Amino acid sequence: MRRLLYGVLILGWIPTLGIVTGAKWMTGDVVDAQGRTPVKVTRIYTGADGKTKLEEFELPLKPRDKGSDVAASVALTTLQVRRTTPEYYLDWHPASRRQLVVTLAGESEIELEDGKKVRLGPGSILLAEDTTGKGHISRAVPGKDRIAFDIGLADGATLPR
Repeated sequence: MRRLLYGVLILGWIPTLGIVTGAKWMTGDVVDAQGRTPVKVTRIYTGADGKTKLEEFELPLKPRDKGSDVAASVALTTLQVRRTTPEYYLDWHPASRRQLVVTLAGESEIELEDGKKVRLGPGSILLAEDTTGKGHISRAVPGKDRIAFDIGLADGATLPR
């Protein structure tokens, strides 16, 4: 009886372990350790055709001290706290200046001319550089107020890549 129970336990764990390990290996996920959370930026900018384009990139971070990574500093000019209500809607417009918009709470959405919509929730970073052309639509996502930082970039300032 003891051998039978031992065999059942071993045979039950081996396929499970194989499936989990094999799936992780095939997808490239790390099995034993969790990777660092990437810092992603959504950038909107004016293309050569005058239309707002979208790209996403990850900020490169370097170790600073134990448990802390940082990106290179960026020159800024202003910091404005913004609250938008669920009624917020701003029709086609270019960005008023080159700026970062960091959502702290709530959600908003931007829409591009091609119909693509991008949701910006807590922790999202938008780099708005579409200061010419038709621009984009900004709107609230139904629910609750959105709180964000609008951070003006200094002339010539660029985010690290």
